[in-house]
Amino acid sequence: MPAHEESSNPLVRERAHLAASRAALRAMREDVQALDIRDVTANWVNAAVLQSQIDDRIKALADLSHTPLFFGRLDYLHVVGAEKAEGSEGERFYIGRRHVHDAHGDPMVIDWRAPVSQPFYQASRNNPLDVDHRRRFGYTGGELTAYEDEYLTDPSETEQTSKLLQAEIERPRVGPMRDIVATIQPEQDEIVRSDLGGTVCVQGGPGTGKTAVGLHRVAYLLYAHRERLARTGTLVVGPNRSFLHYIEQVLPALGELEVQQATVEDLVAARVEVRGTDESAAAVIKGDARMAEVLRRAIRSHVTPPVEPVVVVRGSRRWRIPAYEVEEMTAELLARDMRYGAAHEALPQRIAHAVLVRMEEAGEAPDDRVQNAVARNPAVKAAVKAVWPAVDPAKLVLRLLTDAEFLAAHAEGILGDDEQKQILMVKPARSVKAARWTAADAVLIDEAADLVARTHSLGHVVIDEAQDLSPMQYRAVGRRCSTGSATVLGDLAQGTTPWSTGSWEQALFHLGKADAVVEELTAGFRVPREVIAYASRLLPAISPGLTPVESVREAPGSLAVREVAAEELDTAVVAACEESLHHEGSIGLIAADARIPALAAALAAAGHACLSPGEETTAASRLTLVPASLAKGLEYDYVVLDEPAAVVDGEPDERTGLRRLYVALTRAVSGLIVLHAADLPEQLA
Repeated sequence: MPAHEESSNPLVRERAHLAASRAALRAMREDVQALDIRDVTANWVNAAVLQSQIDDRIKALADLSHTPLFFGRLDYLHVVGAEKAEGSEGERFYIGRRHVHDAHGDPMVIDWRAPVSQPFYQASRNNPLDVDHRRRFGYTGGELTAYEDEYLTDPSETEQTSKLLQAEIERPRVGPMRDIVATIQPEQDEIVRSDLGGTVCVQGGPGTGKTAVGLHRVAYLLYAHRERLARTGTLVVGPNRSFLHYIEQVLPALGELEVQQATVEDLVAARVEVRGTDESAAAVIKGDARMAEVLRRAIRSHVTPPVEPVVVVRGSRRWRIPAYEVEEMTAELLARDMRYGAAHEALPQRIAHAVLVRMEEAGEAPDDRVQNAVARNPAVKAAVKAVWPAVDPAKLVLRLLTDAEFLAAHAEGILGDDEQKQILMVKPARSVKAARWTAADAVLIDEAADLVARTHSLGHVVIDEAQDLSPMQYRAVGRRCSTGSATVLGDLAQGTTPWSTGSWEQALFHLGKADAVVEELTAGFRVPREVIAYASRLLPAISPGLTPVESVREAPGSLAVREVAAEELDTAVVAACEESLHHEGSIGLIAADARIPALAAALAAAGHACLSPGEETTAASRLTLVPASLAKGLEYDYVVLDEPAAVVDGEPDERTGLRRLYVALTRAVSGLIVLHAADLPEQLA
């Protein structure tokens, strides 16, 4: 369609194109629904697989009424990919969340991930990328109501901030996290479109969109490398279930339905049930990368030199493999540093091969079937059991945590005596099932299991809030992308666990991705300038040297800090929530975990029902009561923060407490009210 062709009433024309595009998408969906697969599959298994694929395709082609089908338009100066001849007509493309074509196969909407769409995010007056002008669309309730043009090649037009872009960024939040395809910024787009082969680490302060960037990178990679990732799989790892529930609709809205989501606890909890908790000191030691070597030593200690020869009886013949030869085989397998279980499977084959060599020397002609039979011979199996016995990962970890002598033998020179005492179980369990395993124990068992048998690797893994992982947790996630790549997302200033990482270089080393590229996002699009500047007063204390976020949004009056009498605090908090509810959008009341019951009672007494973190807000229920420990990664239009000193005091040390406070202060998109009866932390004053 020529770029210069335009109706006298552009809005009418664009609405007509939207209606035609919706009709085309509906026809695409109906075509898939009408497919008859009864005569094209060989058996019921193939039919079930094909029907599942068809069902997924039908879901992906759903026209979501609340999600605009396209959000932008590019008018190119020339035909894309053709010679740029003088006087040639350009092309026009509508940019949206998915590809839509008409009955003739001509595109009506181009997927935002397609190469031809990239200039929508990257083109500028300095580098227009052959785009004459870019158009953004505004929607109200799913209806196209506005448009805004930016002429990139017109020297007479002055550069100005897009009002529609700003309005979309600031649009009130009701419901789960939304995609940001309409508002991706150039520096974000470069990360989103980075290649599958490399791991990318994104350091981003509050409001820089790092979570959205990570999710959109997954969507882009699935578009660009669909067949490969369909075979190998993709995974998003989040800090808790509330967070995963908050982000779970982003990828489906972009047409991607097959991405797994899990916490680290989910990944490692398959072997034991987590029922206990560690003291922070013990958790830090168990999460230390040194534990990997302790486990490796403990597993290899099960290998013992043979003391007797292996004698295999076949028919009337006896074949003898002396103990020293079996010991050589064992030493060679240890030197190769194979997985313990793989070596356990290899040793009987080595012994059997030695027997076959002797058979051949005696004039026999054995084949592979004979070798396999010898490997299964009772004498060989008994010898392997004695020399290289099978190891149960959970039993091994239980012995380390309950047997002081066993732990000391394998932690010598690695853990000090006090550290060993810290991680020993106070009440030793008699069995794996009886043990009150902690989250850190489950990670140790996962490490031991990988030392026995290799963990399955996925094609790509996204790790959000990654600064909070321990070295052993990084190793657990890294095993799941050992042959793939990763997107690591986080903010060092928001590390709120005692074992949070000190640098991305350390984290990436433990993840097994030391060669990853580290990108930093410092432009804030969500949190108002006044709010982020107030929270950034904490940075010198919690993460010295980190670049503060520079918010592009000015919102005068977005920050209010109020001191009240202690006996009036609960009443003032309720009043602040009521004040915030006069605005559109979601409201988050964030408080120290210990304050949650009292505030819940105060809200109930005032007639206000409140949601829990992760529960979906609706027009009728917009107030969420958020323990500070669960606030990370969540966003609300308006936030009421109760008693900052209590948030700090709720953590085991001041630095962690101030980091928790930094998180709480930066959850607001439009406005923040801070209420306190106690003195504010001196770093804020």
